[in-house]
Amino acid sequence: MEDEAEIHDGIRAQFPLTFGKQSKSQTPLEAIHNATRRPDAAVSSVKPPLSTSNNKTNDLPSISSSSRAWLDSLKNPKRNPRSSVGINENLKNRAKEDELVGPPRPPVDEDEETIGPPRPPGSYEEEEEEGDGAMIGPPRPLGGDVEDDEPIIGPPRPPPDPAESDSDDDMDGEPEDDRYRIPMSNEIVLKGHTKVVSALAVDHTGSRVLSGSYDYTVHMYDFQGMNARLQSFRQLEPFEGHQIRGLSWSPTSDRFLCVTGSAQAKIYDRDGLTLGEFVKGDMYIRDLKNTKGHISGLTCGEWHPKSKETILTSSEDGSLRIWDVNDFKSQKQVIKPKLARPGRVPVTTCTWDCEGKKIAGGVGDGSIQIWSIKAGWGSRPDISVANGHSDDITGLKFSSDGQILLSRSFDGSLKVWDVRKMKESLRVFDDLPNNYAQTNIAFSPDEQLFLSGTSVERDSTTGGLLCFFDRPKLELVSTVGISPTCSVVQCAWHPRLNQIFATAGDKHEGGTHVLYDPTVSERGALVCVARAPRKKSVDDFQAQPVIQNPHALPMFRDQPSRKRQREKILKDPLKSHKPELPMNGPGFGGRVGTTKGSLLTQYLLKQGGLIKETWMEEDPREAILKYADVAAKDPKYIAPAYAGTQPEPVFAKSDSDDEEK
Repeated sequence: MEDEAEIHDGIRAQFPLTFGKQSKSQTPLEAIHNATRRPDAAVSSVKPPLSTSNNKTNDLPSISSSSRAWLDSLKNPKRNPRSSVGINENLKNRAKEDELVGPPRPPVDEDEETIGPPRPPGSYEEEEEEGDGAMIGPPRPLGGDVEDDEPIIGPPRPPPDPAESDSDDDMDGEPEDDRYRIPMSNEIVLKGHTKVVSALAVDHTGSRVLSGSYDYTVHMYDFQGMNARLQSFRQLEPFEGHQIRGLSWSPTSDRFLCVTGSAQAKIYDRDGLTLGEFVKGDMYIRDLKNTKGHISGLTCGEWHPKSKETILTSSEDGSLRIWDVNDFKSQKQVIKPKLARPGRVPVTTCTWDCEGKKIAGGVGDGSIQIWSIKAGWGSRPDISVANGHSDDITGLKFSSDGQILLSRSFDGSLKVWDVRKMKESLRVFDDLPNNYAQTNIAFSPDEQLFLSGTSVERDSTTGGLLCFFDRPKLELVSTVGISPTCSVVQCAWHPRLNQIFATAGDKHEGGTHVLYDPTVSERGALVCVARAPRKKSVDDFQAQPVIQNPHALPMFRDQPSRKRQREKILKDPLKSHKPELPMNGPGFGGRVGTTKGSLLTQYLLKQGGLIKETWMEEDPREAILKYADVAAKDPKYIAPAYAGTQPEPVFAKSDSDDEEK
């Protein structure tokens, strides 16, 4: 291989540097991950030693490629080498550069064999599990104790202080500080929602993430197809005007369940296409067992951990229901919780255990009830804690062995329960503000830690926190500040990615925060952060075609001819009449004037033609008498009928002396 490389370099030297395809300069992974590194102020620890160990992690120098190759060879001694010739040549060239420029290589035992080229962070190949499992957190020496014969990972450490080496207490305390290995050195945010993100689901392979919000939408993210812009590839709105309250993947990750504020849950396939929605029950039936579905808004839902055909939902109508995804018309089982008083109390949350043999539900009266799925089981719970919390329960979580149950409530507390002794809780953690009905709890992959988020209060100065608790010791280990102004609602620690997901937001914005560590996390955020957005090239330019279709849009249509319409209007005497001008003074011509001297009698006489335009200037007596001679000569009304037969009137003479005088 070395001879071929020398021959290739000799031939390449005969051509100018501009000949052939030029290799693009690659951004180092250290620079990429330094851009996403969390500030030191964002990480605060309850224990001073833990805070000291985190600060040391942030102060470590970047690891060279040769040191990373040696580290990967130690972590994967059984992995077969790659067969790519080009990769081997590049790694050899990088090793030569590191020997000349970078820090010295750490010592390697002669008996130990380094196999294969190093694998970069975020590779999709599976690592073979070793006895101690994958490391979480900052790199540390292999094994629990530090020995002189073991090699050192990364750049050589400074010589130890003799005073510290002689102290047995410090040596015994160092593993105690390093055993909380939380991947939180780097962070990215999946944005896109306009309100708080209330639902979160990561599939079992860790390639796709679902986030639901109070803005009624569900965003789907794909780590394999995303670049550094962190944009979702699909957005859904299951029910218009209903908040997203729960998301859950099927065991095979081919479908997912969406629970909203409506009474009907929906099933989608992996690509976001609707497969169906469950039926809604009859709200006028009093007995909930006789209805075919929920009659009020859903509060929570979860897929069966083993069966890909069964799901569980809880609702505000006071019932839990088990459904078969192949039958959307009716449920398989109706569970009514035990109540102290008759009535309808909402079931605020529900969950399966890891084997799918138990169901736990949180009731609105603060009680926790557990049902065991067995032959002939019914609505009567096997375990019931009447006063589990003083307020609504927002989250329940079983451990993998089914012996520990965690509960989260609106009363600002997190309780740890032993399922075998549910009379009293093992430990109560107070002062954990909670203002959202979807705040949950999650376990770490090894279940040595469990975590939960806190809400932002009005007078609070800490912001939204992600709190980590030690399960064996039942104590608060660390708190991580996620957002100074937004509350943390949902959280998850993915076992295959070794990355922590936390949803946060308020009524103005929302996002999903992904915490990871480049040294121990796999795939997920490491892949999309290192993939730069594709730059636009000249070849990507496409001229927009011009559509020549004169009748496609109104702006291209010809105006219709209105000649016939105008001719018809001209023939209409009313439409073609010229409007009359307004009048000043007394009315005339059949119209009333604008002065106050116009009377109704004048208006009526003018309509009949009895008053002419000059009536205001003539004497009324003369105007009437001038018609006396005309009426006598040519009567128009009654007189002409008797003109020929009318006798001449004879008036009797008066005998009175007074009349003669």
